[in-house]
Amino acid sequence: MSEEVEDLDIEYVKNLIPIFTKPKRIKIIVGGRGSTKSTGVADYVNANMSVGQLWCCAREHQNSIEESVHRTLLDEIDRLGLAGFIPSKTGIDHASGGRNFYRGLSRNISSLKSTLSGIDGLWIEEGEDLSENTLRVLTASVRLNAKDSERLIAGDDVKMPEIIITMNRGSSNGAVAKKWLKRADKELKRCGYYEDEAVMIVEMNYTDMPEEWFLASGLEVERKDDYLNLPRAQYDHKWLGAYLDEVANSIIPVEWFDAAIDAHIKLGFKPVGAKIASHDPSDLGPDPKGYSLRHGSVFLDIRELASGDVNEGCDWATNLAIEAGAHWFNWDCDGLGVTLRRQVSESLAGTGIKWSMFKGSESPDNPDDIYMSIGAENEPAVQVDKQQARTNKDTFRNKRSQYYWALRDRFYNTYRAVEKGIYTDPGEMISLSSDIENMDLIRSEVCRIPRKLNGNGLIQILSKVEMAKLEIDSPNMSDTMMMSLAAVQTAPPRIKARTVKRTSARGWT
Repeated sequence: MSEEVEDLDIEYVKNLIPIFTKPKRIKIIVGGRGSTKSTGVADYVNANMSVGQLWCCAREHQNSIEESVHRTLLDEIDRLGLAGFIPSKTGIDHASGGRNFYRGLSRNISSLKSTLSGIDGLWIEEGEDLSENTLRVLTASVRLNAKDSERLIAGDDVKMPEIIITMNRGSSNGAVAKKWLKRADKELKRCGYYEDEAVMIVEMNYTDMPEEWFLASGLEVERKDDYLNLPRAQYDHKWLGAYLDEVANSIIPVEWFDAAIDAHIKLGFKPVGAKIASHDPSDLGPDPKGYSLRHGSVFLDIRELASGDVNEGCDWATNLAIEAGAHWFNWDCDGLGVTLRRQVSESLAGTGIKWSMFKGSESPDNPDDIYMSIGAENEPAVQVDKQQARTNKDTFRNKRSQYYWALRDRFYNTYRAVEKGIYTDPGEMISLSSDIENMDLIRSEVCRIPRKLNGNGLIQILSKVEMAKLEIDSPNMSDTMMMSLAAVQTAPPRIKARTVKRTSARGWT
């Protein structure tokens, strides 16, 4: 399970051997708590400082040396009895001339361009917090100094500076996840290792540790307690390095989402009913457009389009609806979507597809009907007596919250049926076909829809603007799933007319 790295004389977990022995500019170590990711890299950085190298140790958010990996580096120096290290208030020096310094990246990333030029290595801890802007500036800033660049041009063997990122996965919509991890996820699940021309990634969790190492850490009691008491999504994130796509007050937990993947296959029901296509034009800046296709209780297609303007997005969505043989098409008309009425009408003319505009800011549909699924946040939806019953207008702030709650109820019903064996009418459930691409991105959106608390006790969902302030990406695909649940009147199946004539007393042809 562990080996010694040649020339460093420090014992590492086997997973880290390629990280510390193979050249690669970008190296990522991803996994959960108790995996020795940080202590392993601390040993590596200390070993390289001891031979004269210059390293920067950074985090996205860091205001003082107490928030840095300074203590981890010193603890490993003491544990291994390494000589020649001299700690200071700003970093650690070594008698060989090597040293390190610390930086918080988000405070003034532009100023680091000159600071990082010429370093031998950059260690970024808690890489799940990196922003896309930080990542963009960093990868361009960590480069050879002028002297080494001249040597490289002359044909000399020059070691390129390396960037090592240690992290748990965080959200599947995080900057590092989108840039590097997503391409590697299948291989990491298969063998824990991935490499291409740009990046090397290893996965390591407490399960990869020699048993005596993990027991010596004193974390086993905490892990067992978490296993018994944490929601599965939080346990898997903390200890097994899984994506954590929930946010505070999110209305749909990851467990519910995962239970819905291929639920129609797990439970043995088939898509029955209308095919409803929905589109989110997403006119808020550079956000992608969204599209989904639901056949009864089964979503067959959910996707996004990152390019094009609002009109190109509309053509994209209506074309998909036509190709899929949809019976109904609806789209979000809050914002620029209101201008698409003529375009949708012309695009769907002659197809037999009916259409409607969805305005989530409007009052709830069927306002005086009783909402029959009132329940606690994470408890079963139950029918209540008339004295407890509340109407839709007394329950929901607007249509957006009404249909997001309907989506939530369907996910919960499915979770209970799949995981608890509690029978529910398939018409009240939801299934996500595993043929849908980008399921992780969809999960990230669906499980990051927060409820907004208000003084009137109405169920309300944070607006896209409010979500953006919390750095939650616009839920464009998720919005189309929500909109698809809005009540529609679909025509019976289209039958091609033909002329008939009577040829005999026995029948018609």
